Amino acid sequence: MSKKIFIVGTGTDVGKTYVAGLMVKKLQESGRKAGYYKAAMSGNARGEDGRLIPGDAVCVRDISGIRQPLEQMCPYVYEHGVSPHLASRLEGNPVRLDVVEKGFREVCREYDFVTVEGSGGILCPVCFDEEEIWLEDVIARLELSCLLVADAGLGTINSVGLTAEYMRSRRIPVKGILFNRFHAGNAMEEDNLRMCEHRTGLKVLACVEEGAEELALDSETLAGLYEE
Repeated sequence: MSKKIFIVGTGTDVGKTYVAGLMVKKLQESGRKAGYYKAAMSGNARGEDGRLIPGDAVCVRDISGIRQPLEQMCPYVYEHGVSPHLASRLEGNPVRLDVVEKGFREVCREYDFVTVEGSGGILCPVCFDEEEIWLEDVIARLELSCLLVADAGLGTINSVGLTAEYMRSRRIPVKGILFNRFHAGNAMEEDNLRMCEHRTGLKVLACVEEGAEELALDSETLAGLYEE
């Protein structure tokens, strides 16, 4: 039985993919068979053959060193750099939860630890015209607990607090916070850490410094966050 976790960001471009890649790398290097999955990726480029390249999946593979096939890592890949609901309106191929779940279950059958990454923040609309699906619906369908990834810089107290409060109100389990782009010794960022813990009651599990190649969390503790 595989173990899995869902990565939620406080917004777009906070570094979810980068942190997810470091998590997968840590698990893989500790001898665990680790895989990655994301329901929908937007803002992707096309290869020489004209096919869309799932950029986040490529990033995770490059960081972690895993050899998981790209086509297994994400069922919905869009070119426009907008939320999946709008990208599918422009390009077609709207997200269906049954397809997302099927792909997820296939990855779980092959890998012992599966890191699932969300799109945007918790209020990201994944589909809207054909069926109303929000990121929280994906989390619920896959029955996952979450980790919250946030940028360590200015404004993070507000974004972390609001995201955590919304997730708590929707009974979405959150196991802790990972701070990205953290600068040790920076008074504001270190205070942000303390204030976010105080306001949310969640523990900051690790701080990822700019350009870090390793996750500052031991593999046993990291593996313990994943659930069957």
